[in-house]
Amino acid sequence: MACKTWVVGFILVYFIILIHLSLKTEASQISGRSNSVSFHSRWKRQLPFLSSWFGGSHSTSKPELKRSRYQQQNHYTRKNSRNSYVLSKYDKLPSYHQNQSSNSHENQVAERDPRFLSLFSVIKFGNAECLSASGDNGTCYPQAECHRRGGAANGRCAKGYGTCCVFSKTCGASTNQNCTYFTHNGNNQNSQSGFDGTGSCQLTMYKCAPDVCQLRLEFDSFNIAPPNTNGICQNDQFIVSGSTTAIPIVCGVNTGNHMYVDVGVDNSPVTLSMVTSGPAYSRSWKIKIIQVRCTDLGKSPEGCLQFYRGVSGMIRSYNFDFASGQQLSNQDYTSCIRVERNFCGIRYTACNDNAQFGSLQATAANQRTRSFFLNGQGVSTIGTLVGANSCSTDWITIPCATNTGRTTQAGGTVCQDRICGDVFNSEAGQNPSSVYSYVKPFRIHYHTDSNETNDVGNRGFCLNFIQQPCSSI
Repeated sequence: MACKTWVVGFILVYFIILIHLSLKTEASQISGRSNSVSFHSRWKRQLPFLSSWFGGSHSTSKPELKRSRYQQQNHYTRKNSRNSYVLSKYDKLPSYHQNQSSNSHENQVAERDPRFLSLFSVIKFGNAECLSASGDNGTCYPQAECHRRGGAANGRCAKGYGTCCVFSKTCGASTNQNCTYFTHNGNNQNSQSGFDGTGSCQLTMYKCAPDVCQLRLEFDSFNIAPPNTNGICQNDQFIVSGSTTAIPIVCGVNTGNHMYVDVGVDNSPVTLSMVTSGPAYSRSWKIKIIQVRCTDLGKSPEGCLQFYRGVSGMIRSYNFDFASGQQLSNQDYTSCIRVERNFCGIRYTACNDNAQFGSLQATAANQRTRSFFLNGQGVSTIGTLVGANSCSTDWITIPCATNTGRTTQAGGTVCQDRICGDVFNSEAGQNPSSVYSYVKPFRIHYHTDSNETNDVGNRGFCLNFIQQPCSSI
């Protein structure tokens, strides 16, 4: 009898509690759904053994947040994109959680709970270019994302919430990361150790996005074996394959130079190859590869292997060097300069040996410089040669070049296009002069033949340019 009385009393107490919670639930519906969820959660915590029997109507409610676990771990959770994160104010650098599905639900509830937001704030940053602690260019990523992509963390970005991720690859690697360094040893920090191996060191580059049209190769350092006496890259060669346009083979010293590579509309890779052979040589290279989108302002015009921007600058042929440079054979490419706003012409002058490259300077007897040497076969005369008849093997082409800034030159002759010899001028003679052109776009075409054996001292060219304002015409 006592047992039955205890059971009946227990049931009465349960229904009293149930009626009390029902009234609370109706009241909470007036103030909002979130209070109802919290009352059901409290009921389940207080009566866990009964909620499984009589709480079927609420069995599909959202699970309770385990806030204490997040307060202890002090980690951020990935929200809805790679550039938006919920970050604990106690964190110094972010790191990924793997369970994104549970995190997504918890983030939604956390944003509704003012107590949760008091510990967390939303940090957003894009994967923009950044400058690493070592001076190399990188991409701003969360630290875990940087390691997942195969990069090396090198400094902070995004106000300390991201890491500047530097990508460096060497022989046999492939990548689709923008701003990748191709090095002889795969280590940007130890570029002094030379590469004395033989064979082919290749890097395969894929597009990072479908709308990439070009690769810009910047030669931060480039020193491989020079050409033979005929100007041919016999022992060492830098070869670009997979481009939609012809890329000349180059060798020697090309530090500070660059080239643009067209990649076409599909995702076919471009392969950069350093072919090394012959005698021992302390080779080294560090080539920064920038992927250029079709809509970028820095995209090179069609047919331009080199592309320069700015009112002034310097153009050099490959393997040009004042002391020991040698002109390469089989060069046939165009260097272009972007026409800046309110400029209508351009002036070229030979680089100053003494001012820009140390103590080397022209001899007083003949005013020859080391910055312009494009002699033809067996030609040893001092001076400037112009025209197709005189310049039939090696030359540069500047559209309608004059030395006065007018179509008709000082001597009464019309403008010239083809220039060669060992003195830079648009008129035949022995004195150097500035050369002007008012033909747009601004371009220089460089051509050498396949035989440099009998050429006398050919080094190629180094020219300074400065654009001329339209008011000076």
